[in-house]
Amino acid sequence: MILEFAQITIRPGSESKFEAVFPAAIKVLGDSKGFLAHDLRRSVETPNRYALIVQWQTLEDHTVGFRGSPAFAEWRAHIGPFLESPPVVEHFQALAGADT
Repeated sequence: MILEFAQITIRPGSESKFEAVFPAAIKVLGDSKGFLAHDLRRSVETPNRYALIVQWQTLEDHTVGFRGSPAFAEWRAHIGPFLESPPVVEHFQALAGADT
């Protein structure tokens, strides 16, 4: 399993609109091959910053399958109008011997 960590910074003042659109956006992601689960958190110190953690079966399910699909454009159509800057995305894997 791979964890995708995306730091999403949206335009200040658009938090409630972003949060209202997010369920439709995550449904697009959730229908993608290899998607397992997600968690969205809002920063306490910086209210227009969010942490999106997505669990994928494989790295390629995200980087090739989802990003190369029409679903990616649909995802961006939902959240794109709110972005202050492009999301910062990084992928993580479990260490050997760690609980997986």
